[in-house]
Amino acid sequence: MWLVSKYDTMDSMAGTKFQFGDGVSVIGGGECSRKTLEEALSHAPRLIAADGGAARALGWGLRPELVVGDMDSLDPALAASFAPGQICRIGEQESTDFAKLLRVVSAPLILAVGFLGGRIDHTLAALNALVRHEGAPVLLLGEHDLCLHVPRRIGLALAPGSRLSLFPLAPVRARGAGLVWPLEGLEMRPGGRIGTSNEVDARGRVRLAFDAPGTVLMLERAALGAVLDALGRALGGLPAEPPAR
Repeated sequence: MWLVSKYDTMDSMAGTKFQFGDGVSVIGGGECSRKTLEEALSHAPRLIAADGGAARALGWGLRPELVVGDMDSLDPALAASFAPGQICRIGEQESTDFAKLLRVVSAPLILAVGFLGGRIDHTLAALNALVRHEGAPVLLLGEHDLCLHVPRRIGLALAPGSRLSLFPLAPVRARGAGLVWPLEGLEMRPGGRIGTSNEVDARGRVRLAFDAPGTVLMLERAALGAVLDALGRALGGLPAEPPAR
């Protein structure tokens, strides 16, 4: 179940928090296949929607427990099919529906689908929301890629030769090992040096560290299990070094 500290169908998010004890899958209105959503749900079984993403879920016979957004993309007839307590309307236009949702939803893990691919401005806005979010891990899962705001320190067991990209949305100095092109001491910043299109070396054991937050890690979608394992180790206070392959 989810617990609500206060609920309104509202034009302000102040004081409202939806707290989930399980992992949450979020569906947005962008490109997404049912297979991708089902993969997310296999790891994060609670389904919620960002505004018009509810229509796609309903079309697949899946009913979100909660819909968050300004409701400008959801047909009123579909919105009316939800109980009043399942619609969280936030009318301000200073943030995206995804950013609104991240402000009011608390869960141990959030996997978001329907936010990568399609319009580049929507994708960039979703990445911006990632690095501004404070709290439990949020991953964007696309048809080919996954993205997350990488922790300050993480170890990953990844397939040798797989793609690994780092994109800074704030100035940051990176250190790392396990990549074909070394990161050690690399200074990255928006409009300056970036770290895209790197490659995991033959050992398949990657270590990353950053002196500040603000870097988006982009991997192949097949790395989802490895990322969830690494995040679990980090959150559980276990050593960041990944297990031997």
